[in-house]
Amino acid sequence: MDITNGALFDLTKTRAAELFDPSALPVTVLPLIGDFILKLGPTLDPERFEQRGENVWIARSAKIAATATINGPCIIDEETDVRPGAFIRGNVLTGKNDVVGNSTEMKNVILFDNVQVPHYNYVGDSILGYRSHMGAGSITSNVKSDKKPVVIKDGERQYPTDRKKVGAFLGDFVEVGCGSVLNPGTVIGRNSNVYPLTSVRGCIPPYSICKKSDLIVPKE
Repeated sequence: MDITNGALFDLTKTRAAELFDPSALPVTVLPLIGDFILKLGPTLDPERFEQRGENVWIARSAKIAATATINGPCIIDEETDVRPGAFIRGNVLTGKNDVVGNSTEMKNVILFDNVQVPHYNYVGDSILGYRSHMGAGSITSNVKSDKKPVVIKDGERQYPTDRKKVGAFLGDFVEVGCGSVLNPGTVIGRNSNVYPLTSVRGCIPPYSICKKSDLIVPKE
């Protein structure tokens, strides 16, 4: 399976396109997110964005609930909806028209445009592609139980990340069912679906349905 940035993402659907070498793995972007936000934030059009607090830039067209917590570095892009109880811990760059839902927690994340994490989600050290969606209660687990560095596994192929915290990488148009757990280093190819209550690990090919961890079938 091709798990490079170019295979997973439409790079015209994020302000962070310059961070994504199309031939590299998405894990290479994770350590760059915070510094990129700090560089980009002050350049944003003040007629369309306002700075609220230290290193937090929010689009004037965004809808932010009064009970949401947003820590910097962070950029909330245009027309994005941040709902009550959301906890954005820093190093978060949303796209346009995203939904960060009630009681959703995020840190060190890039959301492409039109992404939805709308209900009780945890998304950490992850990248979610254009129009991807995580069902209620689905999470990205970003630390192994043994605390060792995460290795991305695609069948017999292994890609050491040298990072203890790596969540998941969802390609464009991925649908993750309610209550699912994406284990550290999970990669889901474009246009794939994950059934509810599934524990996912490794790499799911594009245009597939993951019915359970050991049952992955092509979409018809």
